[in-house]
Amino acid sequence: MAIPATQIRRGMVIVFEGQPCKIVEFRHHTPGNLRAMVQTKMRNIRTGSTFEHRFRSADTVERAALEQHDMEYLYSDGSQHHFMNTQNYEQIGLSEEDLGDAAQWLMPGLKIQVEFYEGAPIGIEMPDSMELAVTSTEPTMKGATVSNVNKPATLENGVTILVPPFVNEGDRIRVSPVEGRYIERAK
Repeated sequence: MAIPATQIRRGMVIVFEGQPCKIVEFRHHTPGNLRAMVQTKMRNIRTGSTFEHRFRSADTVERAALEQHDMEYLYSDGSQHHFMNTQNYEQIGLSEEDLGDAAQWLMPGLKIQVEFYEGAPIGIEMPDSMELAVTSTEPTMKGATVSNVNKPATLENGVTILVPPFVNEGDRIRVSPVEGRYIERAK
């Protein structure tokens, strides 16, 4: 499936010069009066080598055809994050680099889609939203005027995000792990 280079995101797998490559970093760049470009750092999945490439904003890239399997996150041993296939109970491990930003959102028992390229696990697809409890945040001041200034809150998995002032410790909220932002209070 071809997509515009401007839609490249961290963790995405593309086919570049016939090789499957994972986007490690990307930066949208518009220098002065020149044309926009996307500067990427990629890792070849087969060889493990890392390299940089600059795409013009008009370029298209081919997303790699990936298989997805339902898996459950089990635990992390420091170097690998371990998952179990919910159908055949096979276990696999993925490194911090394979997971990118998604690693911080993992919690034992979380069911997710693990992406495979030609039979080898290469990364995960996070759900659009997760329901988590707020473990610590500043208390709401009584009598304070309503403001739209968000405050930091630490969630049960250790991630800190910004939440509206009315969210309190112990509340369950829905968050977007992909964007790392508050969505709404959980019902």
